[in-house]
Amino acid sequence: MERDYGILELTGKEKGKLILLYLGICAMVSWLFYHSFWAVLPFLLGFPVFLKKQKEKKIRERREELLTEFLTGIHAVASALDAGYSMENALGEALKETEKIYGADGVFTEELREMERKRNLNQSLESLWTDLGKRSGMEDIENFGEIFQVARRSGGNLKEIIRSTADNISRKTETRREIEISLASKKMEQKIMSAVPFFILAYVDLGSSEFLEGLYHNTFGILLMTVCLGLYLIAFFWGRRIVEIDI
Repeated sequence: MERDYGILELTGKEKGKLILLYLGICAMVSWLFYHSFWAVLPFLLGFPVFLKKQKEKKIRERREELLTEFLTGIHAVASALDAGYSMENALGEALKETEKIYGADGVFTEELREMERKRNLNQSLESLWTDLGKRSGMEDIENFGEIFQVARRSGGNLKEIIRSTADNISRKTETRREIEISLASKKMEQKIMSAVPFFILAYVDLGSSEFLEGLYHNTFGILLMTVCLGLYLIAFFWGRRIVEIDI
């Protein structure tokens, strides 16, 4: 079955976990900022946005997983072509390699298995690779599909083209990972700094609650805490945007 990597359908269990996580965050914020769990109710309006962001995160992770396995697969194809296999048989060798490394249910393993099935139904490899590129939403995979199609139809040196393309994608991926590693400490700092205001508020509330009594259950206090919460959210999302660089 063809999979669109830009669309994600969550299972009931996954949705349940996200609902509990969101409710837990809302309950914590409601108590720390308003001393009232009734404040959870307006926060529920933000759940669709939270759900959308979580889906986008999972889609990115799935695409990264696909790209990692894809690189292994096309390197295996190139190695099989070096050994004298035809392109069709090289695909089978790549399937064996990805099954060995990522298991039978690996993302790209399933794609290769589906390609094998469709190839046996006389669908061209060019259309299969191009289709995968479109469904993946990954520029590197889409470019590979287009290059493969042109090389196949023009009678170019397919072995060298695949090897060169695989090496180029590998270099880009390695550079991307090096940048992500260099940013990892900054991302951790951002997460810690984002949690600090909650720890401070919880510490004061538990240790010297009388300092905060004037901020709860009155109009001025509710407005002031709402402004503080708004400023915190602006700083939080701004910080996230700074450290989450699209590479």
